[in-house]
Amino acid sequence: MKTFHKVLGTLLAALPLLAPSAARAAAAPPIQIAHIYGKSGPLAVYGDQIQRGLELGLDYATQGTGEVLGRKVVIRVLDDQGKAARARALFQQELADPQVALITGPVNSGNVLAVLPLAARYHKIVMPEGVADSITGKDFNPYVFRIGRNSSQDAIAQALALGGKGVCASVLAPDYAFGHDGAAAFKTALQGLGGRVISEEFLPGNTTDFTAGGERLINALKGTDGCSGKYIFVIWAGAANPFGGLQALNPQAAGIHITSGGNILQALALYKPVVGMQGAAYYYFKLPHNPVNDWLVAEHFKRYKSPPDFFTCQGFAEAQAIVAALRKAGSTSTPALMKALSGLSFESPKGEITIRPQDHQALQDMYHFEVVLDPAATFSGGVALKLVNVIPASQMHVPVENH
Repeated sequence: MKTFHKVLGTLLAALPLLAPSAARAAAAPPIQIAHIYGKSGPLAVYGDQIQRGLELGLDYATQGTGEVLGRKVVIRVLDDQGKAARARALFQQELADPQVALITGPVNSGNVLAVLPLAARYHKIVMPEGVADSITGKDFNPYVFRIGRNSSQDAIAQALALGGKGVCASVLAPDYAFGHDGAAAFKTALQGLGGRVISEEFLPGNTTDFTAGGERLINALKGTDGCSGKYIFVIWAGAANPFGGLQALNPQAAGIHITSGGNILQALALYKPVVGMQGAAYYYFKLPHNPVNDWLVAEHFKRYKSPPDFFTCQGFAEAQAIVAALRKAGSTSTPALMKALSGLSFESPKGEITIRPQDHQALQDMYHFEVVLDPAATFSGGVALKLVNVIPASQMHVPVENH
C-alpha cells in the first residue's frame, strides 16, 4: 500500500507540469489551407497533380513534420466540379471561415476570374492556379498571389525558343480565357522580338476535328513572305489531339512547322506525330537540375512509382511559398502574410522563384525543349522532352499589367 501511495503521489505531482503543455497544444489549432478545384470536372487531372504537389511540398518544407509555428498544417480539398458558380459558392464559404488562412485554386482560368473579387471582399489571400494574364493583370487585386506561371511567361519563353526575329506564326487556341490570353501574350512577345503573328483560330475546347481550322492557318502562312521561319503555335488543354490533325495536313510541305509548349505526361504522348518539335515548357521532371527537384523526383517515384508531373511542381512550389510566408510572418494574419509573400524568394524544383511585389506574379526560369522518342519514357507513351537550354527569368521581361 505504501508503494501505491508513493506512485500515486509521484503522478499527481507531475500533473501541474503536464497541464501547461496540454493547454498550449489545445490552444494551437491546425493552420487550415483550402484547395478548391474541379476534382470531378474536365481539368481534374491538373488539380489532382497540384494537390499531390501541395502534400509533397509541405513535407519537404517542414522536414516531414507537417508543422509550421508549432501547428499542424491541414489542406482541405473541396470540389468545384469545374463550375464557376460552384467555385464562387465554395470560395465564399471558405473565405468567410476564420479558421482558413488562405485558399489555393482553381486551375481553370475562367473560374479563377469568377472568384477573385471575393478575395478582396473578404480580405483574404488567394493563390490562383490558372494561367490567364488577367489574373495578375487587369483583374488583379492585392490579395492575389500567383506561384505558377502566367500566359506571358509561356509566350515569351516560346518566342525565345523559336528565335523571335523574322518568325511568322499562326496560333491555334481554345475559345476561352486560357486560349485568348495565351494567344494575345504570344502575339505581343513575338512582336517584341521582331516576329509577327499572321492569323489566329479559336476553336471550342471540345473540338476533335481540326481540319478546317488547320487549313486556314496553313493557307494564311503560305501567303506570307519575308519570314525566317513559319510556325503554327498550338495552345491547347484537354484530351483532344490537335497535333495529329494538323500533321495530317502536311504543313511541312509548305515549310511550316508545328510548335507548342510543355504539358502533362499523359498529353506528351500526343506529341509523337511531331517528334523533333521544339518549344518551351514550364516543367518536365528531367529538365531542372537542382537539389529540390532531385528530392521531388526521388520522393515521387518512391511514393507513387512514377515521375512528378507538370502541375505537381506548381503545387510543390505553392506549399513552399505558404510555409516560407507563415514562418516569415510569424502568424496567420492576412496583412502579415501579404507582407511576407510580397517579394518572397525561395528555391523551388525550378530553381529560384521570386514573387514580384508590383503584381504578385512569380518570376521563374523556363525550359527550351525538343521532342524526342525514348522507350524508357513509359509514363508519356515513349515521348520525352530533351533540354535545349534553360531560359532564365532574367531574359523574360514579363509585363506588369495590373494598372
